[in-house]
Amino acid sequence: MASEEASGSPRRSRREPEGRAPRQDKYSVLLPTYNERENLPLIVWLLVKSFSESGINYEIIIIDDGSPDGTRDVAEQLEKIYGSDKILLRPREKKLGLGTAYIHGMKHATGNYIIIMDADLSHHPKFIPEFIRKQKEGNFDIVSGTRYKGNGGVYGWDLKRKIISRGANFLTQILLRPGASDLTGSFRLYRKEVLQKLIEKCVSKGYVFQMEMIVRARQLNYTIGEVPISFVDRVYGESKLGGNEIVSFLKGLLTLFATT
Repeated sequence: MASEEASGSPRRSRREPEGRAPRQDKYSVLLPTYNERENLPLIVWLLVKSFSESGINYEIIIIDDGSPDGTRDVAEQLEKIYGSDKILLRPREKKLGLGTAYIHGMKHATGNYIIIMDADLSHHPKFIPEFIRKQKEGNFDIVSGTRYKGNGGVYGWDLKRKIISRGANFLTQILLRPGASDLTGSFRLYRKEVLQKLIEKCVSKGYVFQMEMIVRARQLNYTIGEVPISFVDRVYGESKLGGNEIVSFLKGLLTLFATT
């Protein structure tokens, strides 16, 4: 099973060769955006604050997919404010999917670790130092934020949304046995080479993509650590989860069950 916490499988050592000084780790945050004009300045400020206070080497890569609300203009201003060495705007002309956004962002990433998260303030950057500590403690290939373990939780959702989320996670646990407690979450830390390999293997789109990433990680024997997080519903803008996404999720789940 992929999760080393659950399976106790031996850790793989990735030490620097003898005589070579270990390089400082760098963390590249990939922020795919679509109509996040109000949220983007605050999430970037929180990220910069968290990294600066923790002394972590970082860069933030914004991948805007042709947002009509002016998100790209805001990103350009943030690049000027914080510097193009810390904020990199790498836009695309239209919405092309989450997986391709990560591929696009990784082409410009100079870090050896990749952090993926939502730009709508659902994921608080204060958890990132915990992700990093967890990764170092267990030498994990992936660290995933979980809403369903320890003191993790969800805030701001109505009962219907909570039931849908819990139900989706329950179904995935029964059918796929992934070795992780939160498959549909999108707040994670990856070794860069691991994320590249997983994206090559994944065929899903939309919300199923995050789920398939963990399932493929299990198949490839990558190790997964988990950190409990608080997920807070977006303050500005509209949720992108609708009926079509739920139907697509169910189709994707059955496809993964049949093919993995």
